[in-house]
Amino acid sequence: MEECIFCKIVDGKIPAAKVYEDAYVVSFLDIMPANKGHCLVVPKNHAQTLIEMDENDLIEAMKAAKKVARALSLSFGNGSFNLVMNNGKEAGQLVNHAHIHIIPRFQKDRLRIKWSHLKYEGDEIKEHAEKIKKFI
Repeated sequence: MEECIFCKIVDGKIPAAKVYEDAYVVSFLDIMPANKGHCLVVPKNHAQTLIEMDENDLIEAMKAAKKVARALSLSFGNGSFNLVMNNGKEAGQLVNHAHIHIIPRFQKDRLRIKWSHLKYEGDEIKEHAEKIKKFI
């Protein structure tokens, strides 16, 4: 993908503050972090979302996310972090290359990741479960 900024980072065409790299992924500091230390884990093979990712790339990305999260936790002396993956525009994905955010959290940080809670009415929960199960 010639226009993909993450592909350019993977190819070494754009510099990044890399913290980890192996044959499958690269991890680097986000240039617009939610908190300092916020890292991205990016599969080297281009896929737009989690659903499009190759199974092996997904496994390797999660293994790398665990390594980076552990390193973040040790470097800050704090085991708190959010693991986030936005998939699609409506979910807040800004770069159309699958990636995982690892955001360190601190006791008095101002970052808020909140959502409103809905309630199912009547048999609605069963209906939604059945719709989803048809495609698994």
